[in-house]
Amino acid sequence: MTNQRRRFLKGLSASALAGATYSTLGSALPAFQAHAADTSGYKAVVCLFLFGGMDNHDTILPFDQTSYDRYAEIRSSMLAGYSSRQHDQLLQLTPANQADFGTRQFALPPQLQNLHTLIAEGNASVIANVGPLAVPTTRSQFENGSVILPKRLFSHNDQQSTWMALAPEGTAVGWGGLMADAAVDSLANNSNSFTAITAAGNNVFQSGNRVSPYPVTNDGAAEFGIIQSLEGERHSDEGEMLYQAVRSALSRNSFSGTNLLQRDIANAGASALSDNEGFNEALSNSTDLSTAFPRTGVGRQLENIARSISIRDDLGMSRQVFFASRGGFDTHSNQANALPNIQTQIDEAIFAFYTAMIELGLQNDVVLFTASDFGRTLAVNGDGTDHGWGGHQFVVGGGVRGNRIFGSMPEYDFDHEQDAGHGRLIPTTSLEQFAAPIASWFGLTNSELANVFPNFPSFGNNGLELF
Repeated sequence: MTNQRRRFLKGLSASALAGATYSTLGSALPAFQAHAADTSGYKAVVCLFLFGGMDNHDTILPFDQTSYDRYAEIRSSMLAGYSSRQHDQLLQLTPANQADFGTRQFALPPQLQNLHTLIAEGNASVIANVGPLAVPTTRSQFENGSVILPKRLFSHNDQQSTWMALAPEGTAVGWGGLMADAAVDSLANNSNSFTAITAAGNNVFQSGNRVSPYPVTNDGAAEFGIIQSLEGERHSDEGEMLYQAVRSALSRNSFSGTNLLQRDIANAGASALSDNEGFNEALSNSTDLSTAFPRTGVGRQLENIARSISIRDDLGMSRQVFFASRGGFDTHSNQANALPNIQTQIDEAIFAFYTAMIELGLQNDVVLFTASDFGRTLAVNGDGTDHGWGGHQFVVGGGVRGNRIFGSMPEYDFDHEQDAGHGRLIPTTSLEQFAAPIASWFGLTNSELANVFPNFPSFGNNGLELF
């Protein structure tokens, strides 16, 4: 019994703190004052973050012969090992706004064949050359330092944070979290707990002033380690007594002591345990999805998100923000061998997720978008590429204006107006111009958008017409 008590005391503190959120710790953080414009129906946003910096030039490729020949010339050393990047292997895009690009044409690699289908059918689009900007920026302004630039460009951690929270590493609140705050404050949701759900661990994107990411796994909600460890002891009377005592201690929702930290930890433990059991009960009573997801890490994450969406009514949710991720995109070397497999995984997972949304009848009510640290250089360093700035992303959903390439697509060459050196693209579309329309579709009012994206006026409040 002594060892069990030790495990209990050690696990209790870890479990209670792990289950704590900004709200349950009793902090006096500010909340949104405005309310969402439309709380009817259900809407969800899914961020699929591609850690490492996805090579935009190896994702949306040139297809017209002139552009492709120049691209192949620049990347000849890497293309030698890339049979799938030969011109006759590419999947041509035929966007509804092809006229915007004149004679220039574009394509996807064969590893993105399902995304190609979604785009062609009008259920997905490409966002061209999007990235963090302080103000609209040209090459000459970048070179002479005459405009404010985003902080700590080309740094993985800082640009990941900037994509998620509009500021470099150290920022505590993300724009997805602020969207979730607005959903709670507008009374669209019954509680904070399940408004932001992550299938990929903690992240700043979903961290708000009141809401923090709620983790789910392949087995449902993340369990309390101490509860799980004592499950195996329940075969004996002594073990059952200890299990019930621990569960009772974690479940108490009133604390009579005067120590504020002890009170908050007790309340956090009770809230987290209640949330976990409620989530898992709803999941156990739900009908399994028939959609088959790939047995990859990112496939399982998007499956967990789809399962979470399927129990939205039981959880009292009408607005939710989700997070999934896939790493491996920092392709400084061996890109021709590494990237195709990763792209296949992303492609298959996204397609399965969209199919599951059709199964749930929510394909028009759920939007998935990709994001990444940055794009990469057009120039190669032998068999890989280096850190860039602007990149190309995808937005997927039946409610999206599909089969389009939004924004401006720079040339596949050097020394043009958007080249910051080595084919590193200066974004022509800011992150705010991409994100604000998603938040508006989600239901945020203009005043809430101003709180979430304070730099949006620098771009004339001119967001992409994604919906």
